[in-house]
Amino acid sequence: MNTFGEIFKLTTFGESHGDTIGGIIDGVPAGIHIDIDYIQNQLDRRRPGQSSIVTQRDESDQVKIMSGLFEGQTTGTPIGFIIHNNNQHSNDYDNIKDLYRPSHADYTYAKKYGIRDHRGGGRTSARETASRVVAGAIAMQALKKAGIEIYAYTSQVGDISTDSDYHRYNPDFIESNAVRCPDTDKAKEMYGLIEKVKKEGDTIGGTITCVIKGCPVGLGNPVFDKLNARLGYAMLGINAAKGFEIGMGFNGCTKRGSEMNDIFYNNNGKINTRTNNSGGVQGGLSNGEDIYFRVAFKPVATLLKDIETVDKDGNPVILRAKGRHDPCVLPRAVPVVEAMAAITIMDFYLLNRLSRF
Repeated sequence: MNTFGEIFKLTTFGESHGDTIGGIIDGVPAGIHIDIDYIQNQLDRRRPGQSSIVTQRDESDQVKIMSGLFEGQTTGTPIGFIIHNNNQHSNDYDNIKDLYRPSHADYTYAKKYGIRDHRGGGRTSARETASRVVAGAIAMQALKKAGIEIYAYTSQVGDISTDSDYHRYNPDFIESNAVRCPDTDKAKEMYGLIEKVKKEGDTIGGTITCVIKGCPVGLGNPVFDKLNARLGYAMLGINAAKGFEIGMGFNGCTKRGSEMNDIFYNNNGKINTRTNNSGGVQGGLSNGEDIYFRVAFKPVATLLKDIETVDKDGNPVILRAKGRHDPCVLPRAVPVVEAMAAITIMDFYLLNRLSRF
């Protein structure tokens, strides 16, 4: 599956250490003004080398739009784009050519296909997510015209977490620090923890919170294609993502129905809910309230210390990884979460326009 979406559809291609990565976005309506600088800014938020707590691979991640735009507007035809890989250190991976790195896709990929690109993980590398960010940036510009806005932030690193109520935070502060956490005090603690585990040759995980504002009622489908299910599918398709919860999520398991029900009321002629424990989705459809969810990311699997593994023949070996790796994926994953949320919402927005005459 290299394609995501039904109407707003993204197909990506390329490998971590190939010449280019890129994608084709189909189903984009005509007449949408596209700001290329905005797309580039989103890529800059994801790119490596932007601070001391992310991988120091030096990629500019300059996107080149190949088709689908004319005089700054979408034409309704497929948007093709490429991003050149300029800073591959493929030799850093020569020592793992015949080894299986723990918690990576090396073993499963080799067994499924009989061949694998060991250079940075090839197609399984998180480098592929740059293409998702391009598509997400285009979707976000289209959604903004419809009054829909999306933002995400780092809400937990290790055992350091922000308040669970996203209303307490100003999204304008997300970009004020390298961790991308709107709580500046917690951000300093998170930064210190990431630096500590990096010095130890280790890694750390955490969570990202995403908020979607302005969605109309009715996005999504009942039964097998619920909005919350598709959002979960989108998020769990991101590298290192291991958990997804929407609204109260797992915290609601200890509550009673009387505590969890979102009571409707007439808000000056508009129906709203007094609480939003459902996370903006009921019956698989958006209900007009804010959609909010959390995505859990595991610690990056590559450790810069000796670890036990086996080679392709099953012989035990000791691996010490080389190269440039993230001690924590969260800061660079924030724009990826936003992008996948935007692609999902844009797809359902277009589907909703076809749902009735």
